[in-house]
Amino acid sequence: MDKKETEHSGDLIGVDVGGTFTDLVRLDQATGRVRLAKVASTLENQAFGVMQALAEAETTLPDVALVVHGTTTTTNAVLERKLSRTGLITTAGFRDILELGRRTRPQPYGMKGQFLPIISRDLRLEVGERMDHAGRIVTPLDEDAVRTAGHSLLAAGVESVVVHFLHAYANPTHERRAADILAEFWPNEYITTGHSLLSESREFERGVTAAVNASVQPILKRYIGRLDDELVAGGYGGELLVMNGNGGTVSAKRVVREAAKTVMSGPASGVIAAAYTGRAARRRNLITYDMGGTSTDVALIRDGEPSVSHEIELEYAMPIHVPMVDVRTIGAGGGSIARVNDAGLLEVGPQSAGADPGPICYGRGGDEPTISDANLLLGRLDVSKLKSVPGAVDLAKIRAIFQKKLGDPLATDAETAAAAVLQMATTRMAGATRMVSVSLGEDPRDFSLFAFGGAGPMHATALARELGVPEVLVPARPGITNALGCIVADLKHDFVRTVNRPLDLIDIEQVTTIINAQRDEGMALIRQEPVAIDEIRVTHSLDMQFVGQTHILQVPLPADQVNRAAIQAAFDEVYFARFRVSLPEIRAQIVNINTTVTGRRPDVDLAGLIDDAGRAKTLAAAQTGARAVWFNGDWQETRIFAREALPLDAAITGPAILEQMDTMVLIEPGDTAVLDSDGNILITLGEGS
Repeated sequence: MDKKETEHSGDLIGVDVGGTFTDLVRLDQATGRVRLAKVASTLENQAFGVMQALAEAETTLPDVALVVHGTTTTTNAVLERKLSRTGLITTAGFRDILELGRRTRPQPYGMKGQFLPIISRDLRLEVGERMDHAGRIVTPLDEDAVRTAGHSLLAAGVESVVVHFLHAYANPTHERRAADILAEFWPNEYITTGHSLLSESREFERGVTAAVNASVQPILKRYIGRLDDELVAGGYGGELLVMNGNGGTVSAKRVVREAAKTVMSGPASGVIAAAYTGRAARRRNLITYDMGGTSTDVALIRDGEPSVSHEIELEYAMPIHVPMVDVRTIGAGGGSIARVNDAGLLEVGPQSAGADPGPICYGRGGDEPTISDANLLLGRLDVSKLKSVPGAVDLAKIRAIFQKKLGDPLATDAETAAAAVLQMATTRMAGATRMVSVSLGEDPRDFSLFAFGGAGPMHATALARELGVPEVLVPARPGITNALGCIVADLKHDFVRTVNRPLDLIDIEQVTTIINAQRDEGMALIRQEPVAIDEIRVTHSLDMQFVGQTHILQVPLPADQVNRAAIQAAFDEVYFARFRVSLPEIRAQIVNINTTVTGRRPDVDLAGLIDDAGRAKTLAAAQTGARAVWFNGDWQETRIFAREALPLDAAITGPAILEQMDTMVLIEPGDTAVLDSDGNILITLGEGS
């Protein structure tokens, strides 16, 4: 039987490695039965955590058809600067472009700031060569200088090398020749040319993207190799797919070549799961809200498709210009520390208690008040349900710390201070959410809030009220949504080509030639993947701006409308939707031509995420107890339910708390919640919202 055919009958594995937990979903395609696992991540070697999760889910590897993996390996390596020693060979006079950047500052105010470039200056070497903006050779490539530079970098202990020449997007001949020269003596495959990863203008952004790619290639290669060895030793004979930041997957055999594309794959997989779940629930417009232990990620889904950006900046002066799901992150998670600053004002985050010692309620020696501690103090959190907490927690100790560090400085009691912490966190999260909605011309009231992550469903209704969002959708398994995203993600390849010409002067035949070439290359790559797909979809877009502008807008381009009039109309429509103004007197310019080729994998039935056999016949039978919970300045008796036991026709009016293995869902007074056929919870905010 063909391997692609066996994928329709064997188990599917989706596994996501986070900073604290490794989450896994195992789906038996024959029966629809789902097994879940959540184990502590093994940061010294993430492969061990993956294997532990497979064991906890009672996985028989020879029966597995496909493993899809999301990893934080590259993201963490960049953020923590734990990178491979990397060198750069560039055009004479441009060795400092990675450091000069865009004349911005790490801090908006003051004269101080620190910035550590990916490649240190002593490992950035220059060679004679030069292209002009049109791709014409100004200075021929000095091939001897390339050889000398390469040997010098090897002598300096460099493992990876970047070839980044000026205007190589317009003519990559010199970059290709330099790579060929280096390949004659370079001891490994880690040679990155800027144009092959990103054929785009703007030398700083293209150079940083290439530098990130080269510096994480060896790290990703070693990790994927270790994981593949462990899987094979366990009897797995299928394909290993790896999540990319664009929300698609790629074969592990190909992923190292474009390693930079795996940055932010974890947050992207959660958004992909949200889009998939939302389409099944007939909610195609979503604001996704993923709150974990240290941070909160938010993104926008319009008409069932996640918003994708080509201009993500991972941190200051760290632009990674490959297509990625547009996720905005703030330092507000369950472990975010609350404090009163020197001005007497309450602050929450971005400092975090982390996993060790963690919040006070973890019982590991933490003594700083956090969001999780505030939830516990206000009765919203049952510490006995947290997997990361080993024993009993002294509630009196938490109250005393809140009183001393927050209540006394704010002249209030501990409970009111805890409620203020939650309100401050909500305000911060609302600000990030507006960045992916209001700032892009979208009204949050036209969307549902998709809440996931370990802490997201506890804060979702408060955030929805702040934004004016009328409905909250909580998926069946909020705490393992990223792992689910791995299971449902499609194969995807993105292509970008800079043309940088005014629309009235551009050669339309050239545009057609480029998009056809991008389409053909993408389809060939998809067909090479040994993975079952139902169909191949191709979409095109243009990055456009007015002549003289800096920022760009992405304009959809139907394949049958490649003409000036249609392109101008599409640009005008997108510009007006964003800024609510028309400027017909200013010329439009096409900066980049983009193509995305997607191999759609077979649909996955989400109904099995909660086993119907465990459902109670009545709502009363699903109730496990009640306790006092703080709402709106007072304690209210609140019913507690086991979420997995809720009957599918359940309708709950708040206040109520739904407990499950991976999270707790808070339903505030006046709100109502119902279940759909897939086990999602739909919470409608009350009249006072």
